[in-house]
Amino acid sequence: MWVLGCMGLLGRLALLFVIIPIVELMILIELGRVLGLFPTLLLILLTGVGGAILARLEGLRVFFQFRDAIVQAQIPGQAILDGLSVLIGGAFLITPGVLTDFLGFALLLPPSRRWIQRRLRARLEQQIKDGTIHVVGMGPGIRFRSGFSGSAARTSWRPGEGNPRAEHDAESRRSRENEIVFNPEEE
Repeated sequence: MWVLGCMGLLGRLALLFVIIPIVELMILIELGRVLGLFPTLLLILLTGVGGAILARLEGLRVFFQFRDAIVQAQIPGQAILDGLSVLIGGAFLITPGVLTDFLGFALLLPPSRRWIQRRLRARLEQQIKDGTIHVVGMGPGIRFRSGFSGSAARTSWRPGEGNPRAEHDAESRRSRENEIVFNPEEE
């Protein structure tokens, strides 16, 4: 992880698009040498087909989880994370290679997917606290502002303070049938 922290964007792109495919190719060549050509090709084909089937099943399960949260008038946060994980995992499984297949299956299987999500969430929260990542917010009663961590640019909205225009807009949206409106002031 220390290496990734020291790399700039160009270094990370080089890792992603140059170094990882070279390592994948080296592993596949070695597998071909040990197992033979046809077993290696069969392994690549089976992981691709098996991954596509698993991605479809997990994708449907995540879709139903998302739908159920919406029906219960909840924000489907975990379902969105799961959907993104399944999408990325499926993309990794389409890419031929042993490392990408391993990571793809890890993102498709719920126990390993949750472990990866917890690790990424903890890392993201730490980077936000450190000021490495700056979060910008927009919405009713919040002026759009951006700045560096610790700068004077802050939102003008505070919990408990109302914005008459935003409250009127929220009331008109609530009156529409079958629409869910998330209003943080109500919580």
